[in-house]
Amino acid sequence: MTQVSIERSNLMGALCAFTAALCFSFNDVAIKFVSDGYALHQVVFFRAMVAIPVFLVFVMPFFGGLRVFRTRRPLAHVARGLCVVCANSFLFMGLAALPIADAVAIFFVSPLVITVFSIIFLREKVGARRWGAIAVGFVGVLLIVRPGTSAFQLASVFPMIAATLYAGMHIIARRIGDTESAATMAIFSQTSFVILSVTIGLSIGDGRFADAAPEDLNFLLRAWAPIDPADIPVFILLGVSGLAGVLFISQAYRLSEAAFAASFEYVSMPMAIMWGVTVFGTWPDGVAWAGITLILGSGLYLVWRESRKGQHVTDGPVRR
Repeated sequence: MTQVSIERSNLMGALCAFTAALCFSFNDVAIKFVSDGYALHQVVFFRAMVAIPVFLVFVMPFFGGLRVFRTRRPLAHVARGLCVVCANSFLFMGLAALPIADAVAIFFVSPLVITVFSIIFLREKVGARRWGAIAVGFVGVLLIVRPGTSAFQLASVFPMIAATLYAGMHIIARRIGDTESAATMAIFSQTSFVILSVTIGLSIGDGRFADAAPEDLNFLLRAWAPIDPADIPVFILLGVSGLAGVLFISQAYRLSEAAFAASFEYVSMPMAIMWGVTVFGTWPDGVAWAGITLILGSGLYLVWRESRKGQHVTDGPVRR
């Protein structure tokens, strides 16, 4: 491949990664918008029920039609589906209870967790500088979460759990990526959303546990509610933006180097701050700004280190 071809491919990858970040940002805003009136499993169910028909009609024909359902790794898809569904659920609970900028910033420790998991599960070596970046990132998390103080919320832990589950999802994706396409992973993920949300809805969807639970768990445990017609566009936005984000970010990593594409995912952070200010009237305080800076700085440093080494350890927090 010529230098011009590489530059063109990187440009297209950057545009795809930026578009994916925008889609995921819309998804986060929509989740926070509907989190006061509906149960989490209800939101996840209708989000998937929008995404699946869009995938079948507009996406599947470009990925070999029914061949996207063929897999050599069914058990891996089950494990990955559980990681994806649980990660999304914890992230969405964090978005519902926290300022959107705080939740997104905490979630951006995902590249740090991926680096740790790559050591444990993939036997990859990490030097002192990357360990230092990981430590700085987690200091940033502590500044936002503030454990042991009156500012601490149970919900602050949710994006951290989501980041850990996303890291597990990445490790599985790397293991099966030689035989499974992004489209196959996407449709199995959406199917997992439907199955688990229906299961949870049938189990606790009557809301019987909501009153006795902490307020931060209300989004998870409240009863299913009739869909307000005015909210239908929001559910459509949820399904379309989530699916589009997955497809665009998959294309970004296909077209350009992983570290290069990952750097553009961090556009989600200023977007989250903008939405917090303009839509929800929230602005990070001084301590939160310090934490956000440390998390983003450490994550971007890891991305830069990998671009120098030509490795793929620190793929960004892709939501699939």
